[in-house]
Amino acid sequence: MPSIPTEPKLRLRLYFSPDEMIGPGKAELLERISRTGSIAAAGREMGMSYKRAWQLVETMNAMFRDPVVVSTRGGPRGGGAQVTDMGLKVLSEYRALESKARSAGAEHVGQLASLLNDPKSDT
Repeated sequence: MPSIPTEPKLRLRLYFSPDEMIGPGKAELLERISRTGSIAAAGREMGMSYKRAWQLVETMNAMFRDPVVVSTRGGPRGGGAQVTDMGLKVLSEYRALESKARSAGAEHVGQLASLLNDPKSDT
């Protein structure tokens, strides 16, 4: 069961077309691949199947001009994955957009939060 945030949280998903989008999940996957060097390990950390993690990587690789992740097959030394310069640029731009959206929307998020029912008053 997902945890409930203690304060409002803005989640940004950018749609380029019906089948091409980037949001918090793909960004997190790129970050974890970069840290672990593995699509499988990144997916496991996120509670996602290896197949699903690969599908997301393939989708992102097809979306952008250059691949965002390159991988090598397993073997005696094992396989691995690396976030490319393009992937790092995509991730950086997405995180920058997220940050600006949070800053620009903070006042409105606060105003919306102030309009919520007080959960304590329901008792």
